[in-house]
Amino acid sequence: MDQSFLLMLSTLLHLHNYLDPTITLLPSTPSSASSPSSASFNSPTSLLSSSSAAPLLFFTIASVLSFIASSRSNASSSPSRTSSTTLPPSSSDYSVSAFRAFSTDHIWSLEAPFRDAQWRSLYGLSHPVFTTIVDKLKPHIALSNLSLPSDYAVAMVLSRLCHGLSAKTVAARFSLEPYLVSKITNMVTRLLATKLYAEFIKIPVSRRRLIETTQAFEELTSLPNMCGAIDGSPIKLRRLPPDQNFSTNYNCRFGYPSVLLQVVADNKKIFWDVCVKAPGGSDDASHFRDSLMYHRLTSGDIVWDNVINVRGHHVRPYIVGDWGYPLLSFLLTPFSPNGIGTPAQNLFDGMLMKGRSVVVDAIGLLKARWKILQDLNVGLSHAPQTIVACCVLHNLCQIAKEPEPEPLKDPNETGPAPNILDTEKSLCYYGESVRQALADDLHQRLPSR
Repeated sequence: MDQSFLLMLSTLLHLHNYLDPTITLLPSTPSSASSPSSASFNSPTSLLSSSSAAPLLFFTIASVLSFIASSRSNASSSPSRTSSTTLPPSSSDYSVSAFRAFSTDHIWSLEAPFRDAQWRSLYGLSHPVFTTIVDKLKPHIALSNLSLPSDYAVAMVLSRLCHGLSAKTVAARFSLEPYLVSKITNMVTRLLATKLYAEFIKIPVSRRRLIETTQAFEELTSLPNMCGAIDGSPIKLRRLPPDQNFSTNYNCRFGYPSVLLQVVADNKKIFWDVCVKAPGGSDDASHFRDSLMYHRLTSGDIVWDNVINVRGHHVRPYIVGDWGYPLLSFLLTPFSPNGIGTPAQNLFDGMLMKGRSVVVDAIGLLKARWKILQDLNVGLSHAPQTIVACCVLHNLCQIAKEPEPEPLKDPNETGPAPNILDTEKSLCYYGESVRQALADDLHQRLPSR
């Protein structure tokens, strides 16, 4: 019973005895409680029939105070109940046994939509996609003699990538040492970036996929034979080595230390090329020229045979980018960044940028799904593989048609067009003629736009 209520009750007893000492509310001895006369004193009927108003006043006040005391007791206990529901989960909730019970028993008791929604909130993707990743990585994880189950290790890393958690936070949550969390993260991201890259990030060289991609881009832009869009984006780094000159090279155009990500995406916002080879202080053109895709395209290692004729020009499949990239036969860029060209050129620029928007959205989805890319909290030596691993996971989500979060957009880019290298002059000349032919053809087909 509430101590304050007992104190109030004691005070009322003294008050009653003062007002009406002829009536005894409580027995004075055990023997008196057994006698009939004493029983009559303790009965409510005798109290209410008393000529004095003191008993009735006493019970009225006592009832009110009892209600107030019980209300205070309930109110004081409610915060503890509320706080108990909002306490962070303990480490036992993330133990191997808890994960096993959740993934083998609880998860299958739910309807598929609820099951997948709960799995996405924890690991960034649905349960079927998760099991696909585990099945593909399990043979490689087994070779590492890891003491933890493969699915548990993958779940831990996905949780970190999805929520952007640090190794210390994950270690505290899973009751592991931070160095072990970092070791497992490095292993899983390395496997994703190497063993699964070739399967889920592919240049569209097959005729069927190439035709499907170019047709989809043509429906979007009215430009024929477009097969992809390229763009770069800085991935913010949480920490860098203390060397000042080293840090300055990594400061991107937005003022923070980063590494540069370059991707090419198709109409479904699926990456078909990924490159992370430059510090954030590099420009898009330099990063592109240092990429494997650039060397394969310029050397003729990649030859797309889906050639069409546009106003007497043989137009092979091409990708599109903004004015930060060089104009080449396989990479078309806008005529002008500010719309000062001819009507045909301005129309072409608008359609080209419409096609380029797919890669902007794809990068925005990538950063929204895998929040670790918003503030990368791994060592610089492991940054590239972590970024590429997230790109592989992004493609898995797009292929499985996972729900798309609101994309995070980078600020608009500005800057002069890059200089053309001597080795690129013939490619640039051919690109200029193809671009003008496409612009004239588009303006003829869509004169009212």
